[in-house]
Amino acid sequence: MNKTIIEPSKGWKVIDFEELWRYKDLLYFLTVRGIKARYAQSILGIGWAIIQPLFTTLVFTVVFGGLAKVDSDGMPYILFSYLALWPWNYFSGTLNESANSLVANAGMITKVYFPRLILPLAAIFSKLLDFIISFVVLLVLLIYFKVVPGLGIIFLPLLLIQLLMTSLGIGMILSAMAVQYRDVKYALTFIVQLLLYGAPVVYSTTAVPEQWQFLYSLNPMVGVIEGIRAMFLSRPMPWDWIWPGAFIGVILFVFGLFYFRKMEKVFADVA
Repeated sequence: MNKTIIEPSKGWKVIDFEELWRYKDLLYFLTVRGIKARYAQSILGIGWAIIQPLFTTLVFTVVFGGLAKVDSDGMPYILFSYLALWPWNYFSGTLNESANSLVANAGMITKVYFPRLILPLAAIFSKLLDFIISFVVLLVLLIYFKVVPGLGIIFLPLLLIQLLMTSLGIGMILSAMAVQYRDVKYALTFIVQLLLYGAPVVYSTTAVPEQWQFLYSLNPMVGVIEGIRAMFLSRPMPWDWIWPGAFIGVILFVFGLFYFRKMEKVFADVA
């Protein structure tokens, strides 16, 4: 009788993408399960994907655009903030979902073998439905304000790749850490709130002092948000904001892959 022995990986191993592809059906199943579980027994269902960003945008518009008079670069503040909240909500949502993905599926990890990377990937992909629905709302706002995107829209896939790589990289790091340190789950809510004000969501990058702008641009979400605003509002692409963050996003993605692989051997022991 032939036996297959599965041994834990040692050190910083390269991700086996061929193995991930063999388990693509499991990835699809877990992604769909995550979407269904999010809206199960919910009266409004996927309507929450519309209500949440719109309500947040309205609050920001009243507080920051109306009361605080925050500069919105000459555009309606509601559009200014929604163009930032569209990618930001996906980013923050994936951090919360992926950080808890391994702990929430501890039963699977301890009983059967499959590439553990499937779990944070499924958590991140399951948020894409909300992202797409929010994009439809953005199109409605653009039509209402009679805004026509410029030629910079051709760079949208590039910014979406940067958004995905950053989300995946940090998500894999957090999910691996959360297995050993349950504090990650509780600290993440607070950290995400702080990160919100570390990105140009409620304010413009023009408010950042010039001597701090390069350091500020190292935040990958700064380039994503500023790039999306520029392309949808027919403005020059802010490459000075995009490239530094894109470089950091790639580093986070690669490090996340190797770190997750390195920690994978202890998941079943501490999950």
